[in-house]
Amino acid sequence: MAIGTAGGGFDGNFSPIIYSKQAQIALRRSAVTNAITNNSYFGEIANQGDTVRIQKEPDVTVNALQRHTGISVEKLDDSDFSLTIDQANYFAFKMDDIEEQFANVDFTSLAADRAAYKMADAMDTDVLSYLSGHTAAGAFITSSAGDKQSPLTGGDITGEYITANHLSATNFSSLGTADTESTAYTAGDSIPLAPRLPGATALSSATVSPLTVVARMARQMDVANVESRGRWLVLDAVFIEMLKDEDSRMLNADFGGSGLQNGLVLNNLHGFRVYQSNALPAKGSGAGFAGALAQDANYGVIVAGQDDAVASAEQINKVENYRDPDSFADIVRGMHLYGRKILRPEALVTARYNAA
Repeated sequence: MAIGTAGGGFDGNFSPIIYSKQAQIALRRSAVTNAITNNSYFGEIANQGDTVRIQKEPDVTVNALQRHTGISVEKLDDSDFSLTIDQANYFAFKMDDIEEQFANVDFTSLAADRAAYKMADAMDTDVLSYLSGHTAAGAFITSSAGDKQSPLTGGDITGEYITANHLSATNFSSLGTADTESTAYTAGDSIPLAPRLPGATALSSATVSPLTVVARMARQMDVANVESRGRWLVLDAVFIEMLKDEDSRMLNADFGGSGLQNGLVLNNLHGFRVYQSNALPAKGSGAGFAGALAQDANYGVIVAGQDDAVASAEQINKVENYRDPDSFADIVRGMHLYGRKILRPEALVTARYNAA
């Protein structure tokens, strides 16, 4: 028999065909947000627009002590700032009673599981974009979500981000003339990357090695007195491949392995925990666009940070089932609330690059 399917849904054709009781599960990419952000500020999140108040560490002045001289006592500054729950996503689907009766797998549970993953993935994409200072399409973010927390002012700040911590080709003096037309690199140009292959005795003046970029990111954080413990690095698949090609026995021995989860691929590289994600920002054809130097049209973005650099708070709220008043079906819907806030912009360093 056949049952109409106006408005979508199953095809409605019930026949003697035998269907497997195992459903095909869609491929999923790892989420890294909870592993790289400080999520200890959840508070009591109930609705979109709620705020979590975060106390700032008070600053204390150190004075020279002289004999027989009185000391001055200062009052501690108890200022704070807000992490606003200003992001929200939802899902809603329905399962018809007849479809549920004839289905040989629990489609409602499968759909709910898929919806939960997609909301986590949407948050991961948004937070990685936010903390890297780039939109998903690779453009600089020049706005600020709330009060800026950087100790710097003026032209040193782009939105909430420290301008000098956005690395591009001009940050690497080892790069020579960009191309045959002698086009010079300008700020924002993608860093042309190529691995140093086994047996190489020197680096090319036309490219930078992946480990050189990682070392520069570590240097930026060292100069800014960023805590060495808890540093992390989020890379895309192209950068990971080039690291694997590097002349490094450590990488050959330690990449991958059992027990690595949530995108973690290496526990220590120049002091960083290394994560892989396909949710990082990219422009044009992305990081895999090879052969174009002195350009800012095709690149990927990687980001390094420290565990206390960004705060995040989330709540999957108001998951509910109810009967559809217009059909014989159950509706399942849910809402995911979250917020994110940069606490220490000096502890975030990004780099634009492409495979040369």
